Amino acid sequence: MTGNRVTVIGCGHVGLVTAAGLAHLGHSVIGLDVNSALVATLSAGGVPFVEVGLEELLREGLRSERLSFTTDYREAVSEAEFVFLTVDTPSTPAGAADLSNIRAATRSLTASLGDRRPTIVNKSTSPIGTGETIASILVQGFADGTAPKIVANPEFLREGRAVHDFLNPDRIVVGADNSADARAVALLYDPLGAPVLETDLRTAEMIKYVANSYLATRISFVNEIARLCEAVGTDIDRVIEGVGLDPRIGSGYFSPGIGFGGSCLPKDLAALRFTGESLGVATPVLSAVDAVNRSRPSEVIRRLRNELGPLEGTRIGVWGITFKGGSEDTRDSPALSVIAILLNEGAQVSAFDPAFPKDVPANVASAMVRSALEAANESNALVVLTDWQEFCDVPMDRIADVMRGQLVIDGRNILKPDVVAAAGLLYMGMGRPTRNPIMEGIA
Repeated sequence: MTGNRVTVIGCGHVGLVTAAGLAHLGHSVIGLDVNSALVATLSAGGVPFVEVGLEELLREGLRSERLSFTTDYREAVSEAEFVFLTVDTPSTPAGAADLSNIRAATRSLTASLGDRRPTIVNKSTSPIGTGETIASILVQGFADGTAPKIVANPEFLREGRAVHDFLNPDRIVVGADNSADARAVALLYDPLGAPVLETDLRTAEMIKYVANSYLATRISFVNEIARLCEAVGTDIDRVIEGVGLDPRIGSGYFSPGIGFGGSCLPKDLAALRFTGESLGVATPVLSAVDAVNRSRPSEVIRRLRNELGPLEGTRIGVWGITFKGGSEDTRDSPALSVIAILLNEGAQVSAFDPAFPKDVPANVASAMVRSALEAANESNALVVLTDWQEFCDVPMDRIADVMRGQLVIDGRNILKPDVVAAAGLLYMGMGRPTRNPIMEGIA
């Protein structure tokens, strides 16, 4: 396959993985970002966020000279055959997706195209109808009143596994008003050998929102069932095992915890709900998913109060600040919600996260320590709030030695209850039976 000339506008998680990934597939790619410091870092082979395998992929692209970066729109699009939009679409206070970054990028693109008409590929997660919005802006730059080709190509990349997901996609979704335009974009990914689904523009946009909202629904559902398991005295792990063996259900995104967060699920769930509301379509299931998720951080606080009483003056060790392991992202992190409540109730917090995230409130930053052991030191209780694999490897007997109390609340069900209990600690998970070393004759 002969490589194409591609421009990627926006070099965050999605944009950088897309740019480096397409270069890896043999295309000539220019990544554009208005942040000059970011462009300088990327041009030097550095990645300013945590993403497994991305630095190696970036440097491969730079060495091959198939990948470069710029802040100049005219330079970026002067020879482009395809222009990908991968800019951020945060939530507005009302829950709608904020399209200001897409509009700004499209206006800058329009002013820089001249008479060129590359295919514009929207990979930003954006509401149904965004392709038409992009076209309405682009058309203003052409005297004949026709816009370049518009294709929707939603991404399905998980933070922390984005490189793996790009190189091993389970499907490529491309939507356009013209089937030939959709096929041209799909061919960019042809070396990956993934199944391709061609749709119209709006259907492709809808697929992304429905996929993320369904994943959010599974998480809230299993969290609700975990509470019910505790009430009736059953083990959520065995329940999930039995239910997940059903091929119609499966076990993915089906593990209880303190709720979902990050830059995708909460935002996309809110945006789909807003779309329904704006069209007069009720979405009670989505509303319930959101309500369950918002209630999860308080579960940790409830358990702490039940075991320790008032939290004023207690010392709580916290493992995890980011919304998930393998990422430095703290956007909508339920761990931050738990920490905020602890601090508000007068607890002293010592928090450790392997990513050492910088985008945190000042009071959280001042509570951060350098190791898991330090976080547990002299604590009345230890709470696990992020599913970092590193936490599973910490010797629990060392933790028992440095803790003042015995309570360990596993908000992500990643620890082994018997190992925690064998160290003389009281284990409490989400939907799991409590393991008490005294009651079991271990201590």
